[in-house]
Amino acid sequence: MNNTKGSLYMVVAMAAFAIEDMLIKSAAETASLGYILALFGLGGMLIFMLLAWRKGQKILHPAILTAPILIRALCEVIGRFSFALAITLTPLSSASAILQATPLIAMIGAALLFGEHVGVKRWLAVLVGFIGVLMIIRPGLAGFEANSLLAVIATLGFAGRDLATRAAPPVLSNMQLGVYGFFVLIPAGIAIALYQNEPSQLNFLTSLQIIGAIIFGVAAYHALTIAMRAGDVSVIAPFRYTRLLFALALGILIFGESPDVMTLLGSLLVVISGVYTLSQTRKRVSATVVNNLRSG
Repeated sequence: MNNTKGSLYMVVAMAAFAIEDMLIKSAAETASLGYILALFGLGGMLIFMLLAWRKGQKILHPAILTAPILIRALCEVIGRFSFALAITLTPLSSASAILQATPLIAMIGAALLFGEHVGVKRWLAVLVGFIGVLMIIRPGLAGFEANSLLAVIATLGFAGRDLATRAAPPVLSNMQLGVYGFFVLIPAGIAIALYQNEPSQLNFLTSLQIIGAIIFGVAAYHALTIAMRAGDVSVIAPFRYTRLLFALALGILIFGESPDVMTLLGSLLVVISGVYTLSQTRKRVSATVVNNLRSG
């Protein structure tokens, strides 16, 4: 397993995701968020369709009508729209920090839905991570921003998507899942735009920003797939938290954001809890492998 290659691709994927978020936030200043999502979905769908056809894979597979795929589609829409709203209405840095709690929520879901064993140490790590999220949101305090709850909803949506992906029929490839994931954004985006009925100006710069978001989004998805298949997941996965560093940098340089001490400390807690959880998972998996070899 090539852990160095996998780690580098994970960092590249996180940088591309952060740039995608930055471009969507910029485009939303003049264009309707619903239409941005619809165009983003259209572009991503077409690219993944070409990649699937290149590998000789069917686009319309009977497995798309199974419950996990339908649930995945719903969670994809919830996650994408909520996070797009979050980065539009709140600082990119704080929304991205809250999003880092997604693996922790996914771990809870895996324990509840798939019966995965979660020890006391990992439950404590989850608690620390949620304390970090509360430090960023600050409910009931003077610095509370209600719109930051959109990022919390996004983490629930993305965690649900990840869990549904795990339960998806194995006959579906990553490319096919990419097609379906981006496709559902088209009708959802159009419906949202019609409901909001906001004036939208799709000028040349905004069009370039949306195209750029599509390119970086697909590149990030592809790099993430390579990363997760290149080496040990427990070694590579912690590098997903570099997305927060890129988001902080872009927020400061592009949007002039200045995260306060509370936000930075909360972000640090979320990252530490996530990395610790992954390290504990790695130890548990290694111990299980050793015990299986001994018993065999």
